[in-house]
Amino acid sequence: MNKIRGGDNNEHYEGNLKAWLSAALSNQDTCLEGFEGTDRRLEDFVRGSLKQVTQLIGNVLALYTQLHSLPFKPPRDHGTPVNKSSSSDDHLPAWISEGDQELLRSNPQSGMHADAIVAADGSGKYRTITEAVNAAPNYSSKRYVIYVKKGVYKENIDMKKKKTNIMFVGDGIGQTVVTGRRNFMQGWTTFRTATVAVSGKGFIARDMTFRNTAGPENHQGVALRVDSDQSAFFRCSMEGYQDTLYAHSLRQFYRECSIYGTIDFIFGNGAAVLQNCKIYTRVPLSLQKVTITAQGRKNPHQSTGFAIQDSYVLATQPTYLGRPWKQYSRTVFMNTYMSGLVQPRGWLEWYGNFALGTLWYGEYKNYGPGALLTGRVKWPGYHIIKDAAAASFFTVGRFIDGRAWLPSTGVKFTAGLRN
Repeated sequence: MNKIRGGDNNEHYEGNLKAWLSAALSNQDTCLEGFEGTDRRLEDFVRGSLKQVTQLIGNVLALYTQLHSLPFKPPRDHGTPVNKSSSSDDHLPAWISEGDQELLRSNPQSGMHADAIVAADGSGKYRTITEAVNAAPNYSSKRYVIYVKKGVYKENIDMKKKKTNIMFVGDGIGQTVVTGRRNFMQGWTTFRTATVAVSGKGFIARDMTFRNTAGPENHQGVALRVDSDQSAFFRCSMEGYQDTLYAHSLRQFYRECSIYGTIDFIFGNGAAVLQNCKIYTRVPLSLQKVTITAQGRKNPHQSTGFAIQDSYVLATQPTYLGRPWKQYSRTVFMNTYMSGLVQPRGWLEWYGNFALGTLWYGEYKNYGPGALLTGRVKWPGYHIIKDAAAASFFTVGRFIDGRAWLPSTGVKFTAGLRN
């Protein structure tokens, strides 16, 4: 704040401030949502205490947004040629350092450096991931690599904010599996049902499965919750039913991941881009409707939303792309394959007319039998995006503030937007 107030126009600070203010508003909501299932008396007391704080944060965010930005800024790298010959590795975000990129490409079984090794069979230093996380340094400015060998780890892992710059490396999807079954019906809040929860900045995971086996009958059961800023997940699988992937807050990137679920199984109020991912549906309870996303943007000035790009919606049940969990819900599908069971109307109401005029849902050049636009909803907040410049707002380089903290990704990620 001091640097911005002093006239420093570095967009790194601007992007950080908007992300942090947006997350602060999300945290207020999460606190109140924890009272679901109670008699609400304590909630009323807490709500009164939070009201002034929420209003203050909202006012600061609104003022800052109005002074510093427009909904669709022209990209700073406008006119930069696209390198269409880039390999898939070239799509790694620039905020992942050269050292981290090397870690992402290397094979842990052939000499990759690891600070800690976890093995359920006792061949590593630790038998559980939780032990390795607890032993990791706090507030580390350096990457700390935890190699988790092949095996099934039945534990709930909660990495607090002090556990920064941690990286999990597994032996592959379905090989290294972290599994739990906490769920709402057991009395847990949705936030606390997560099998794995990461809050420390700069978390990276690759080649792992995060699973919640609660099943559809137990309602909310999160496999992975992320409120880690500038976090990335590569070749990971998130498997659950209702509320599988909780992209809770702050800036997140998913590449070549698989997400399985039934109801609202990609939800939260982070600023998240999913790229080259596969989205699978599962059988819901009777009378339930399968919905992929439930984005939770509550304030129009929050820099949050979901962008699903160059991905695959492989629906095996009648499926809707999303529904508005909160008033200003924002979700976009771009250049994504949609199978035939994606329903012609595309999107589903939360209840009645709630948020239909204030949400921002968009589709850009999707393809496949479920991508036809002729039967789509006619809500005021639904957009068929025809302009590549508008669609580019939701790419990695811009939507998660790439011009500020992904300084060299303009070419790499624009290459993913097929105009």
